[in-house]
Amino acid sequence: MCLQDTEQVCEGMEKLGCGENPEEEWQQQQPVNLVDTQIQNWGKSLSKCDLGDGNDDSEQIGHLGDSFPLEKICEDTVVADKKQNLLSEFMPSLRSGEWSDIGHRSYMEDTHICIADLAKKFGYPFGKEAISFYGVFDGHGGKSAAHFVRDHLPRVIVEDADFPIELEKVISRSFMETDAAFAKSCSVESALSSGTTALTAMIFGRSLLVANAGDCRAVLSRHGVAMEMSKDHRPCCNIERTRIESLGGFIDDGYLNGQLGVTRALGDWHIQGLKENGAQTGPLSAEPELKLVTLTKEDEFLIIGSDGIWDVFRSQNAVDYVRRRLQEHNDVKLCCKEVVEEAMKRGAIDNLTVVIVCFHLEPPPNMVIQRGRVRRSISAEGLQNLRFHLDG
Repeated sequence: MCLQDTEQVCEGMEKLGCGENPEEEWQQQQPVNLVDTQIQNWGKSLSKCDLGDGNDDSEQIGHLGDSFPLEKICEDTVVADKKQNLLSEFMPSLRSGEWSDIGHRSYMEDTHICIADLAKKFGYPFGKEAISFYGVFDGHGGKSAAHFVRDHLPRVIVEDADFPIELEKVISRSFMETDAAFAKSCSVESALSSGTTALTAMIFGRSLLVANAGDCRAVLSRHGVAMEMSKDHRPCCNIERTRIESLGGFIDDGYLNGQLGVTRALGDWHIQGLKENGAQTGPLSAEPELKLVTLTKEDEFLIIGSDGIWDVFRSQNAVDYVRRRLQEHNDVKLCCKEVVEEAMKRGAIDNLTVVIVCFHLEPPPNMVIQRGRVRRSISAEGLQNLRFHLDG
């Protein structure tokens, strides 16, 4: 606070007749919100103001400091700070489960992975804090690509020189490197030729990083509200269509180049014009889209599912279903099994895979729905009809 502001506050005190107890007189004659506003502004600006070289400013500010106990007047600020501290002090207690089923297909192309401590598993310890890794891979044209990515991607991530400092760059680069490594494998053994979508989730501390290439989906339950952590990469997406056309590709009857139902995937090097289009990069990209959030105590669980799950579940519907099951028995693996079974009851025909990661040891709390006070009334005509039916 500058000298002019200090003088204005002092003048206001003098008009109130500041005597032996100026605090009582000030609070008795001023509205509470005005006091809070003036004193909070003074407190916030005190450390930033240029007090000059003279001694008068210091004496006046010292007098104000003795007369106004800021810690009592700024209670709203203190409460807000405490609430923020509670959020920032939250650390998730991870529990996970998974379940897969071939569904009504004649062969299984889905696969998944759950690693509690990524660095430790591959012999690269980085401090005390574990980095958990979860993934769902939905293959097409065979299972080779899905299994290759499942087995190689985690190690590629850990062995990156920037791991774990720049995880976002590491993840994107690792998807592309794994895709290139699979291309080399296919050139040696053509029987491996196939493709896969890939969705991974990494949890380190309070951070959740989701990477997606394809139409698997991750949904976060935040106090019962579904938050989609990924976007389905399908030909119907306008942004994807624009990217594809800029690379010489096209959408035909809802398929990329008339051949593939997704616009991002790893593998598929054997399909001409998808990964390489002459001298330039083809329209089928292995580069994932990333989403990073900071977890709070309101975040309950993360659902990761292959597209077979999302064919019959909406995101919010899945969150509601999982909450009810966890509230009933709080068994994550059993909940995954129930989600897959429910999807089959709803008519899912694809392979089905789901991974659920809970952030609390306790089940999700029951939701309390606040209903607004609405005055209900009946029209004169409606009342007359009601009386007619009651009278017979």
